[in-house]
Amino acid sequence: MTDVPANQPLIFAVPKGRILEEAVPVMERAGVVPEAAFHDKADRSLSFADESGEMRIFRVRAFDVATFVAFGAAQMGIVGSDVIEEFDYSELYAPVDLGIGACRLSVAEPEVPIDYAYGNASHLRVATKYPNITSRHFEKEGIQAECIKLNGAMELAPSSGLASRIVDLVSTGQTLKSNGLVEKDTIMQVTSRLIVNRAALKTDPRVAALVERFRNAMAEGA
Repeated sequence: MTDVPANQPLIFAVPKGRILEEAVPVMERAGVVPEAAFHDKADRSLSFADESGEMRIFRVRAFDVATFVAFGAAQMGIVGSDVIEEFDYSELYAPVDLGIGACRLSVAEPEVPIDYAYGNASHLRVATKYPNITSRHFEKEGIQAECIKLNGAMELAPSSGLASRIVDLVSTGQTLKSNGLVEKDTIMQVTSRLIVNRAALKTDPRVAALVERFRNAMAEGA
């Protein structure tokens, strides 16, 4: 990672989507207040200033938040613990659980089994966007999981014959139910975390100061 000069803005990466709405109030309590354009849904920009002028805020896909921070293109960010676990980047440090975006990563299968018995097969085809977590989970069960990478429409995989199971995030379970699926196992509980680049934390005092501000923001909001 290249050190960020003190006169250069820090880069803070945040995920698009539902988590962002919950993240913004926490960010603002910690003093990270995006410029007005950030809230304009018609604005397709990916980089925004914050009100202090000391930071740029990147708005990217959740999986990309982890990559930007791990490789030092951003010094800090917010992402779900599912993403942290999937990539397992050694340069990522997650010092603060923000307690937002709560859900779970689960295994699901058709409510009416098609042609397999859960837990008895030695080889399964599983549709997921979490191939690393999925492979590790089934390996612990003594099952070889062939992971089919999908980024959406996961619930169609069993009925279409693409895969016999799916591994996906679940909140209420309504989407599974609507598509004839049921949860069979919870792999992990998920919340969003503040993540930082380890090298940036050691070399830039602004990063450590901002981590402390987020810790204080969480304590005040408790």
